[in-house]
Amino acid sequence: MDLMLLAPEITLAVTGLAVLLIGLFLPVGSKKILGFIASIGVLAALVLTVTSLGTEAMMFNDTLSIDALSQFFKIVFLVVALLFTIASIKYMEGNKNAEEFFSLGIFATIGMMFVASANDLMVLFVAFELASLATYALAGFEKTNQKSLEASMKYFMIGSLSAALLLFGISFIYGMTGTTNIPAIAENAAGLVANPIGIVAVILLIAGFGFKIALVPFHMWAPDTYQGSPSVVSSLLAAGSKKMGIVAAFKVFIVALIALQVEWQTVFAILAVVTMTYGNVVAVTQTSVKRMLAYSSLAQAGYISMAFVVLTPLALSGGILYALSHGFMKAGAFIATAAVVYMVLSENKDTEDPDHLDNFRGLGRRMPITALSMTIFVFALAGIPLTAGFTSKFVLFSSTIQAGFVWLAVIAILNSALSLYYYAKIVKYMYFLPTDADKVSEPLPYTIALVIAVIGVLAIGFWPEPFSYWAMEAAKVLIPGGI
Repeated sequence: MDLMLLAPEITLAVTGLAVLLIGLFLPVGSKKILGFIASIGVLAALVLTVTSLGTEAMMFNDTLSIDALSQFFKIVFLVVALLFTIASIKYMEGNKNAEEFFSLGIFATIGMMFVASANDLMVLFVAFELASLATYALAGFEKTNQKSLEASMKYFMIGSLSAALLLFGISFIYGMTGTTNIPAIAENAAGLVANPIGIVAVILLIAGFGFKIALVPFHMWAPDTYQGSPSVVSSLLAAGSKKMGIVAAFKVFIVALIALQVEWQTVFAILAVVTMTYGNVVAVTQTSVKRMLAYSSLAQAGYISMAFVVLTPLALSGGILYALSHGFMKAGAFIATAAVVYMVLSENKDTEDPDHLDNFRGLGRRMPITALSMTIFVFALAGIPLTAGFTSKFVLFSSTIQAGFVWLAVIAILNSALSLYYYAKIVKYMYFLPTDADKVSEPLPYTIALVIAVIGVLAIGFWPEPFSYWAMEAAKVLIPGGI
């Protein structure tokens, strides 16, 4: 067994512990360096992961799998973590608890990466909880902010419920198959098919993963949590934690429970339609940008869930590519919002709703880089051509039509058209509504994170071939022979 295959995770673990220990001996004014250390560690782990693309191996008695799927999602998580740590350099400036903040973000990323590699349900569950426990604390990091504390409490309570449902479903699967190994479950699925317990297990797992992915009606925690959490933390939750639920669901349903496809495929079709429609309709009425992005995130989860319905290699590659695209788009949008919140609070620290749409008035003049970046992100989320959002939706929607699910593709396209309304509303406020406020200096860490995210969004839009190829290779891990 070559432990170098886990070099990215080991690098992150060492970085997280180093940040935590170094922070204990630094004065508050010097803790800004911790953000640089965290960012360098995440970047090193990302480089190690990219250089190991194409590697295939099984580790620790087949409980961990290193393959194209795990490597792809590790890149997604590390990209989001990199944006998070860079943007947080400014957010945590002068904060005495900086070492805990950065360490929690790094440990959450480690949990997400182990979920991507998990080849056993118990490893998957433990990794899930490692990531979840860290993000519960991050959501409530602003201890004097009532909304942040409320966000953390709701997230913790709903997350605990979803963990219980997942574990209950896993116990039924183990009881009927005698194993928690994901491929072995598929080989011993006869008992699950013949016994009503199999249906019960599917229902419990769909509910558990529904909470993690924030599918309607399991979404109730997401809007409040995304709005109340610090904006940089919301970027990690929406762009990182949600993808963790998606890759785990891919492994459990498409690999382990493929024998029960008829049962869960119909449910995912209903959840996809309801989630994308509800998310877009409710987002239209929001005046809080973070809450608008939260409901938009529900809609994006609905689009990705279409891959569970269509189940062709092309559709799965579209869903997987969408996960990477959404990581850049959504993390970037929340970080742009974080920059606006920073501007508003620096002018008036008693502002109750710093992410209100009114605070985006004239942003094109006040913070031109932030406004341009936000414009690119929201248009990409809407699926405007030459962006990552268009590329991902084109692959996913066209594969849905090819597979005969024309009705599902039509609903998704109509929802995308609806989403353009509220995304365009943000652009209208930034560029077409006047403000008397003066231009402000844009914090460098936020700007760097935004530029990286913009490059990712445009790279996938202008040069989709390599990203589509990597996504297809990842999809082949799920269905090597096709369906």
